[in-house]
Formats: sequence, C-alpha cells, structure tokens
Amino acid sequence: MASEIISIFSSGDYEAQIRRAGGVLREGGIVVLPTETLYGAAGVLTNPKARQRLEALRGNGQSIYPFTLHLARPDDAQRYVGPLNEYAHRLIHKLWPGPVTMVFPVSASDRKEIASRLNLSESDLFDEQGISLRCADNIVATDVLGQLHGPVAMTAAGPNMAGSQWSAERLAHDLGDSVDLIIDAGPTKYAKPSTIIKVEPAGYQVLRQGVYDERIIERLLRTTILFVCSGNTCRSPMSEAIAREVLKEKLGGNEQELEKRGISVISAGSFAMPGARATPQAVEALKELGIDLTTHRSRPLTVELIHQADKIYTMSRNHAMAVLSLVPSVGPKVDTLDPNGDIDDPIGSEVGVYKDLAGQLRTLIERRVSDIVV
Repeated sequence: MASEIISIFSSGDYEAQIRRAGGVLREGGIVVLPTETLYGAAGVLTNPKARQRLEALRGNGQSIYPFTLHLARPDDAQRYVGPLNEYAHRLIHKLWPGPVTMVFPVSASDRKEIASRLNLSESDLFDEQGISLRCADNIVATDVLGQLHGPVAMTAAGPNMAGSQWSAERLAHDLGDSVDLIIDAGPTKYAKPSTIIKVEPAGYQVLRQGVYDERIIERLLRTTILFVCSGNTCRSPMSEAIAREVLKEKLGGNEQELEKRGISVISAGSFAMPGARATPQAVEALKELGIDLTTHRSRPLTVELIHQADKIYTMSRNHAMAVLSLVPSVGPKVDTLDPNGDIDDPIGSEVGVYKDLAGQLRTLIERRVSDIVV
C-alpha cells in the first residue's frame, strides 16, 4: 500500500499539516520530509518502533553506523555534544542552516551523560569519530522538527530525484507502507547529498564533498563587515578603509593578517551606480591619515552582499531600511554606525567637512570593533 502524500504548499492549511506530521512522529511513525538536498525518512530515535523501521529503511549494512540527527535550530546542537569551543560555535553559526553535516567529537563522560539522559545506548548516537548532526535549510523540515523535543534521525528516502524527475507518487510507490506520511514540498534545491565535515579543535576536515566543496566552506567561514550609504562614494568607502586600518591595528598586523584571519571589510550604496570613484574630498581627507582611497570603485547594495555579511553598519536609518527591504530576515545583524542618529552626507562640502567626518567615523568604528568577532 502506498504512503499518504500531503502537498504541503497547496494543502490549504499549512500549520495543521505541520502539526499532523509532528503528531505522527511523536507516535512512533515515519514521515518523509524535504531538506534542501534530498528527501529523508524521519523518525524519533527514542521510540523503539521508529528506530527499528528506520534501520529497515536504510539497510545495506548501514545499521553498524549511528544515524545523523536532524535539528530544528543550530543551537540545538549543544543538547548532543556537550561544551563547544569558539571555533565550533563559528562553524555552526556560519554553516547552519545549510547543506552541511557536522561530525562533532564528544568526550567519553559527555557520551555517557547524553546517552543516559536520552535513554539510548551510546552506539545509537556515537561512533569513534563522534556524533553526526545536521540542520537543514528548509522551512518545512524546520517547522516539523521544531515541534519535537527528542532526537530525530533521518535516512535518505528513495532514489535521488530532481527537477522534472521529482515525483512524490513515485516515492510513495517505492516506499510502500515503510513510511506513514510523505510531505511533498516539490523538488529539492540541490538534489545532491550534504557535505560532511569533521569538527576539529581549531579547524575542520572534509569527510565527504557534497553540495559545498572546501572553497565554498572557506568563503562562508569568513567574517565580513559591510558598510552601507547611498552612493558608495564617501561615507561608506571611508568607513570601509578606516575599519580596515582599525582592525589591522587591533590585530597587530597588516593586510595579510586580515586575510589570514578570514576578515573582509566591504562597502556598498543603496542607490550606487557601479564603478564610480570616491569623491576627491574623501580621498584627500583619508590621505592625511595615511589611507589610500584612490582605488575604490562603488558598487550597489545587493541581496548577495547582505547575505555574505556578518555585520552591517549603515550611515542612516533609511539605509538600514533599504537593507531590510531587500532581506527582511537580517534585522539582527543590521545597525546604524552611530547608535545616536544618522551620519550626515557630506557630498558637495569642502574637504574640511570630510576631515571632520573621518574623525567621527574613526571614533564610532573603534567603539564598534568590540562587537566584531575577530
């Protein structure tokens, strides 16, 4: 008998269907959920019936390996790994939600405590390398998993299907009654497996290349600070250049030290035309501080730049609104550079106004440096 299919985005009652899927899982059922990579058959690992059915689904000798636990939120990782160092926190913050499975080392004492708390054997959760965790970037999976307090394991469900190949009906036929419910959210974003990395004390090791290769991971792990004004010809490029100098001083190094630490400082304009030079007055004002602004070229604010940034400082509240109008979800990482008000646009003013602005920007940026993860 084929499994029941719910076309989640055309069901007419999204919230009710999400609650229904959570209820099936709580009762020991198996629900196929979408992620951004592949569809997976999910079950609550602490339910013996669900665990047995998941084991049968994956087969092929995979039962000797622990399942990968899937999390609703990145911070849920701490339930299963014990204390995390700063680098592990950074990996979690930068790579999740996303198509990355992380294998965390867990000490013997923490393994014992975690397994006991969950009423599972250590072998259900851990192997010699640690525990495998995943936080998918898919709203349906997030909403379903967010209803559950116990560990939810997932295993790949059926063949890899993408685009026009995707068919919930085919999946239901292939899986039969081995699952109870299939939440159909259409083709997955990538239709490739997640990348698997092993978390180490101050780094990581790629165990399996999937959606992300090491080059992409390195780019995502950078700390990027974005300054935003209107035309990207005076206030924001001045802030960018001054911030780079302040950070180099703080690190006791040079431009190469910023690169080594993975720190990028960039700027953009909410109404900028690409390729414009900094104003002559801005160039002159920074020249007296030993900073060369002659190579700057303006660029417009984009969704990609906003997502790339870890922290966004705007010159005014209107610029902050411009950022949020493009990506409403990034509110927590957007601040006006001056918390007490807007920074006036000096365009058309004499060089003396720009020099005063440079001093103001330096003072504000030095205060903000403590907010930046270095």
